[in-house]
Amino acid sequence: MKAKEYRMASGANGALLFLKHIPDVALGDRVVIRDAANRKRNGQVIRTSEEMVLVQVFEGTDGLNLEDTWVRFLGEPFELPLSPDLLGRVFNGVGNPLDGRPPIISAHKRNVNGSSVNPAARAYPKEFIQTGISTIDGLDSLVRGQKLPIFSGSGLPHNRLAAQIVRQAKLPGQESQFAVVFAAMGVSYADAQFFQDEFESSGVLSNVVMFINLASDPSMERLILPRTALTAAEYLAYEMDRHVLVVITDMTHYAEALREVATAKGDVPARKGYPGYLYSDLAEIYERAGRIKNRHGSITMVPVVSMPSDDITHPIPDLTGYITEGQIVLSRELHNQGVYPPVNVPPSLSRLMKDGIGKDFTRDDHQRLANQLYASYTRALEARNLASIIGAEELSTQDKNYLDFAEAFEKRFIGQGEHEDRGIIETLDLAWELLSILPPDALSRMKQDDLKKYHHWQDEIA
Repeated sequence: MKAKEYRMASGANGALLFLKHIPDVALGDRVVIRDAANRKRNGQVIRTSEEMVLVQVFEGTDGLNLEDTWVRFLGEPFELPLSPDLLGRVFNGVGNPLDGRPPIISAHKRNVNGSSVNPAARAYPKEFIQTGISTIDGLDSLVRGQKLPIFSGSGLPHNRLAAQIVRQAKLPGQESQFAVVFAAMGVSYADAQFFQDEFESSGVLSNVVMFINLASDPSMERLILPRTALTAAEYLAYEMDRHVLVVITDMTHYAEALREVATAKGDVPARKGYPGYLYSDLAEIYERAGRIKNRHGSITMVPVVSMPSDDITHPIPDLTGYITEGQIVLSRELHNQGVYPPVNVPPSLSRLMKDGIGKDFTRDDHQRLANQLYASYTRALEARNLASIIGAEELSTQDKNYLDFAEAFEKRFIGQGEHEDRGIIETLDLAWELLSILPPDALSRMKQDDLKKYHHWQDEIA
């Protein structure tokens, strides 16, 4: 279809523009809106019928005079120009440059909504990714092609943790760095500048593509930004054969923008006012991560989800947990104690961890060691609760050992420097050092050979 331009807008509501009796318009078509001052805004058709066409305007409809507004239907989907020059660049949600450099000029373009992948063509995620963070590498290992979200709360250092993962992520034994696609929605100017400064100072910026939507930018732009970012990731992974790490922050801002549009459209609300299709909409984004058979590249995704009121049962983290393969949960209690990163160990897990660790990837004792750390820390938390009731002096010798283990575990294993990059062997050796606070008979999940080789009961621990 050739591009057609109309001055037939009949109404506007928030970020939505209504037009009546527009023929030959397809769902998902790209739209350019031009106001009386010849300023242009981007849009997309989100509903069409013989009577009414509904256009979602990414920059919003504020200030539009309907009588002087021209709407141009381009007859094509929203596409992103792609080339190797993407790396090292900063864009907004619709792919326009924010770094003062020229836009990407390329004949190669791809629909930002992606294309469906035959499930039979998907390869199973595997191969250990080292983040240099002990709680992730040791207990909730990330593997290539996985989706592992960070569940956080207001004021917790999820942005610092995300930046650290971007700086440090690597495939052990391979010299090639990850290409990183970093997508930020609804962040403050200070946070956006923090990420750019972090990536530049650590020397990874040349391997990073950034898509930024500030808190002061139109909220509707957040609905297309993750799709634009993932289109760039798919190009880098499957056409440039790069291993791509996609970090998206914050999916809660995305879901809130989706709720805003759904309310304006008149969709029937579900839990907390979010539309009933929130699950399928999130799945469209998350499921673009993974690996494809006979392709060298891969897409590994680490989305950040902030939990309103620290409620892990809120619809956004709840549905995210169903779609993704685990979660890293941050703890406000540990954060208040000055522990960084404040990872809450008991509810955190990686469902694909078993496929990326062990003899061929990390070390033979890794899985058993992780299980033992979980069990020992859980037992130590029970001893801590008991001490708060009856007093630490009334505890048994074994319970006092568990208290010592919990304190050392939180300070030395969970806690580490923001710029401290620990190798996986260093993490596993540290875990054994801490488990040596406990007697051998308390480590029921370890083999006797493990205990003989690594356990040093009652050794002096610094």
